[in-house]
Order: sequence, then structure tokens, then C-alpha cells
Amino acid sequence: MNAAEPTTRLIFPRQPLASCVRAYVVRSTVEAPLTDRQDRYNHFPATPHCSITFYIEGEAEVVEPPDAPQERIRVVFCGPQTRPIVTYNPGPVRVLMVMFYPQALHAMSGVDVSQWVDRWAPVELALGAEWQALAEAVLAAPERGVRLLEEFLQPRWQAARAGGAGAMAGDWVRHLATQVADSALGRGVRSIERRIKASAGQPLRKLLRLQRAERSFFEARDEFMSGKAVWSDIAARGGYSDQAHLCREAREITGHTPGELARVLASSDERYWIYRIWN
Repeated sequence: MNAAEPTTRLIFPRQPLASCVRAYVVRSTVEAPLTDRQDRYNHFPATPHCSITFYIEGEAEVVEPPDAPQERIRVVFCGPQTRPIVTYNPGPVRVLMVMFYPQALHAMSGVDVSQWVDRWAPVELALGAEWQALAEAVLAAPERGVRLLEEFLQPRWQAARAGGAGAMAGDWVRHLATQVADSALGRGVRSIERRIKASAGQPLRKLLRLQRAERSFFEARDEFMSGKAVWSDIAARGGYSDQAHLCREAREITGHTPGELARVLASSDERYWIYRIWN
């Protein structure tokens, strides 16, 4: 373990963007290079959010899923992921990630999010020339990265909201379902589901499952970090049918059972840094 620790920060957006951007993540191992090869792996859970990651320094290789394309991308757009991902950094990295509520990105860019589930690509291929120009600006002045992002996003989000787009950070999934249903009156359940998939990438039932798992995880975080978790109680509070149901969904989303995940998070395992800052 290094004497100096990597720099990892979770930054929340300014208020006008709170219903558009879930969070920004800043990560650097440049000042404190990870000498143990195992520490250079990064474990990410499945997520309903879209993201753009700027590799300011260094690069990443996708390890899981094993059939993933291995093109090196300096600024990568990533759609919603239905399975956990593992990446590897051959050397030190400095990255900035912005995570979007998927329907907000759809409203601002027109991207059909359903076409990007379990996929990623260079940002210009996914979102177009304006976003490529943004990427170039951030890479040229990384110390101003978050400010440049917000200056780019805020007018676009204001225009999208004026046109009827919306999201609520607290319960964005149910808000999305209500909004789509209100705007598709008389079109039937299938029409509503198609509209939800186009703007958020996945069916409503899957979005609700991911949201339930995230809430259960955070509400029980103190319990399992202190070694006092009673998984049957946590499952009942989260609305799961039983403990086995909770374990199946946790493994599907994170690659681990709740007990396994609790053990690695209680340790200093650098591979799970994204879980530690997300609280």
C-alpha cells in the first residue's frame, strides 16, 4: 500500500444542473502511482446512468466483460450498463467523469439511449461535433474541467427543461414514468414503455430494480461497514421477497453477494474506490 493515497473526489453539480447531472468524479493516481498491479483494477457496478469519461492522463483497458472492444479512447461516452465492469490501468491515470440521468442526456442531445445499453464509444461518435468540441476544451484545460462542463450543460439543460424535459434527483425513475405517462395519454402501455426505453435505455421494471438496490445499499451501509448487518432485515426493508432475492440482485449488479461486497468495502482494497466515495 502506498504511503500517499490516490486522489478521488465526488463532486455534486450546481443547483440548476442537479436534475441533469448525477455527479462528477475526479480520480488521479499520478501523484501516488499504484505499485501493486492488483490495485490498478477498477470495479464498477451496473448503472442506469450515462457517463462521459475524460482520460486526461493515462488509459484504461476493459477486462470484464471479456468480449468488450479494446480501442483506446481519450474521451469515452458510456451508455447504461446492465452488468458490472472491470477495467485496468497499465499506468498512472488522471480522469474526470460526469454522470448523467439518462433522460436528461436524451433531452439535451437527442441520443436514443436504448441504442447505447452495454455500449461505449468516442464521444463524438455518440453525441456529435458540439460534444467533441467540449471534450477538446476539457482536455486542453483540465483544471477547469467541471466549470467547462457546467458552462456547456447549463444552457442546454435549461432549453430542454423549457421544452418539457425534467428529472428529479430524489426519485428520478418514478418521475420519468409519470412524465412519460402524462405526455402519452391514450397511447397505451407499450407506447409508454417504448418512450421510457428511448429516453432512459431500459424498461421501467429494470430501472426500479437498480434504484431499489442502490437505496438498500446506502441505507444499510453503516450496518455492514460496522459488521452488524442482518441481511434478512435489510432485504425486508428494501422490499425484496427474501434474503436470497437480495443476494441474486446484488450479484447481478456488482458481481458480488452483499456479504462479499461488505468485506471488500471494510478493507482498504483500492479496486473498489468507486463504491467508497458513493455515499
